[in-house]
Amino acid sequence: MPALQTKFKAVFFDFMGTCLDWHSSIVRSLPPSISQTDASKLALEWRRQYFIENDQRFRQNLQPEDIDDTLARTLEVILSQSSHQESHFDADTKRRMIEAWHSQPAWPEVQKAIKALQEDLGLEVFVHANGTTRLQLDLTRSSGLNFNMLFSSQLLGVYKPSTDAYQKALQLVKLKPDEVVMVAAHAYDLRGAQKTGMKTIYIHRWTDDIDEDMKKVRTEFDAFLEDMGGLPSVISRMHI
Repeated sequence: MPALQTKFKAVFFDFMGTCLDWHSSIVRSLPPSISQTDASKLALEWRRQYFIENDQRFRQNLQPEDIDDTLARTLEVILSQSSHQESHFDADTKRRMIEAWHSQPAWPEVQKAIKALQEDLGLEVFVHANGTTRLQLDLTRSSGLNFNMLFSSQLLGVYKPSTDAYQKALQLVKLKPDEVVMVAAHAYDLRGAQKTGMKTIYIHRWTDDIDEDMKKVRTEFDAFLEDMGGLPSVISRMHI
């Protein structure tokens, strides 16, 4: 089947949350003595604290650090706030919880959507996410997703949403901002992409952006989707 016409040449994807169900992996890594309800709450708060920590480092203009170090530090923060649960977490358990971030399944519709972008629209697809290259390599293996290239904050030397993060990736693939669509489940990420001149599509995931006002987010970007099922058709229509 010949590629459909589109003005775009590539799609940049955020990875965790957007493409991958991190929540189920992390909940499974928690001690069985923790109830599923409490495990879910702990996982969501851990993720939330990770974003707060990254935002603080970004605002202080600090260099990206190994995501495992950030996750280990924020885990200690949330466990200290839940002293009644702290006894469930020994050193081996904490190590397994960090390792769980390196093995995540894709959301059910993602693989088909990415394949359609590549085969039906003839687009290149890239991961563009904060974190480390090792993490991204591990996650592509566990998820079974295939991309043309993986761009991490470690590799680029800067955190999103700095416009430098998007511009460096664009320079490396020799594309202009108006030739690329940024897809993410994080409003801060798409706001940075907007400033760079890229088109933006928000994917709503219940696991992410829990502090954002979704009524506002729905109106901010070029498209708002509940999952990636309709992503190829949305991108194919964006040139009209």
